[in-house]
Amino acid sequence: MKFHLVATMAAGLEAVTARELKDMGYHTQTENGRVYFDGDERDIVRTNVWLRSADRVKIVLAKFKALSFEDLFQNVKAIPWSDYMPLDAEFPVAGRAVRSKLHSEPDVQAVTKKAIVESMSETYHRHSRLPETGDKYPLEISIHNDIAMMTMDTTGDSLFKRGYRVAAGPAPMKENFAAALVMLTNWRPDMPFYDPTTGSGTIAIEAALYGNNMAPGIQRDFAFEGFDFIPVNLLNDVREEAASLAKHEDLDILGGDINQDMIEIANVNAKAAGVLHPVRFKQLAVKDFKTDEPRGVIVANPPYGKRMADTDIARNLAREMGEVYGQLPGWSKYILSGDLEFERYYGSKATKRRKLYNGAMRTDLFQYWGRRVPHDKK
Repeated sequence: MKFHLVATMAAGLEAVTARELKDMGYHTQTENGRVYFDGDERDIVRTNVWLRSADRVKIVLAKFKALSFEDLFQNVKAIPWSDYMPLDAEFPVAGRAVRSKLHSEPDVQAVTKKAIVESMSETYHRHSRLPETGDKYPLEISIHNDIAMMTMDTTGDSLFKRGYRVAAGPAPMKENFAAALVMLTNWRPDMPFYDPTTGSGTIAIEAALYGNNMAPGIQRDFAFEGFDFIPVNLLNDVREEAASLAKHEDLDILGGDINQDMIEIANVNAKAAGVLHPVRFKQLAVKDFKTDEPRGVIVANPPYGKRMADTDIARNLAREMGEVYGQLPGWSKYILSGDLEFERYYGSKATKRRKLYNGAMRTDLFQYWGRRVPHDKK
């Protein structure tokens, strides 16, 4: 079958996910928080296993204008549901409505569910309630500016749940957000990579997965495993192919944290992710970092907001970063902060600022690009 698919992601990361999909060979179309592409059953599996920055991959079942509940009912009912779901399918319906005439989300959900039940009952000649005792097919109806979109979620738990984080500290960064930060840099696997506030190790681990071309979703389960129209062998085939494409090179990746307890947590997670060898974690204060390497990349998510109520402490850390990293002109620094005055305390204006949303929190990625260093001086 051919499907119209959509990958969803955090606001501000659309270009990262679109680039991932284009690199995988797909033609894309981007909207806020969504990147559309087309594919078959294998593409559903492949993108779930390989996408680093996305939250979910969904099948777009229909898109239509919905100015009344009758519009909604008839358009949902017209979807060939039996092509996607068996008689005993469990099909929970989530609903969202924004800036639309049909603004009551409970009513939108109820009408959508009723339309699906009626369609399935007619197709399967069922006169009693549908059993819903089988595998789960998660559905969502979202209406924005009176345009409704009916989707089926193929992912299940969000793609940030890679399956390797067995331990976490306070306010851990989501894995897909960390991966996107890495992909927003100019880092290449032949360069040193340093995360000075590593916490549970997520940024450094995602850099190692990316640097060694290891598929982030190779260890986890997906909603599509219960779908009748997805061949059971596809996931194993894609996993085997992904394993064959993984590299096992010596990467120069360091994660530092002032808290030794966090270093131990980071090591546990790196082992679970299969990257304990290429990543080193070390108890190290920001001010104590030294290197002879003329070039490299620093990606930092220093404590801010809820993680550090004391703004003065956060700003002192920004000053320390500015003093230490100012001595590394060939290194590029990418520092995520919810403090919009970060540059003032860091001591210099960023080359570029990028607005991102880490969950519901507005954060800026302050980018300080390093000066070019000839490769023979590495």
